[in-house]
Amino acid sequence: MPTYSRTIKIILADDHEIFRDGFRVMLKKQTDIKLVGEAADGRDLVELVEQARPDVVLTDIKMPHLDGIEATRIIHKKFPEIPIIALSMFDDENLIVDMLEAGAKGYLLKNSPKEEIMKAILDVHNGDIYYCKTTSNKLIQMMAKSQFNPYKQLDKLELSPREIEIVLLICQENTTKEIAGKLFLSIRTVEGYREKIQEKMGVKNTAGIVVCAIKKGIFRF
Repeated sequence: MPTYSRTIKIILADDHEIFRDGFRVMLKKQTDIKLVGEAADGRDLVELVEQARPDVVLTDIKMPHLDGIEATRIIHKKFPEIPIIALSMFDDENLIVDMLEAGAKGYLLKNSPKEEIMKAILDVHNGDIYYCKTTSNKLIQMMAKSQFNPYKQLDKLELSPREIEIVLLICQENTTKEIAGKLFLSIRTVEGYREKIQEKMGVKNTAGIVVCAIKKGIFRF
């Protein structure tokens, strides 16, 4: 599990009490992450954020009174320093893109494992974008075509010819083992290249590599 330099205060918004209960129980054993507020709709979420000023917000997309997209837009405008993670279902791909365009810094499926939820919280708290590990090709293409572009600051993405080769193979859905076989490299060597690529791009997983590659014109579907 990742470690934190201080307690990360989070607010959770979801109109399903059962989900909030489960999330609360999950966090009970976390000494470095503290749930400081819960909301059942977007309107309450905005008020809670104004009062508690959390470090991270996790919010459902579909909520009554004010949905997660509008709530995210309001919070991001008032408090751009507070990262927001969208909580979604499998069929919410269009809405995920809307959330990212509204200012969310990441998204997770609601059934994501505890380890991934903790990592997402840490990553966005550190200023990174977090893409759910189970991101589909359809969603990646939608993000690539959207206004969402966290890579504008990467004026010069300096990748070596070998790194570009590996990026293209990753974008073509090759596994590390398959890439190693095609390039006559060891798996460990490919993993080393992948880590360097992710560091240069400022991403944490395969979905991030592909989105960045598309946004920077390295790869096209």
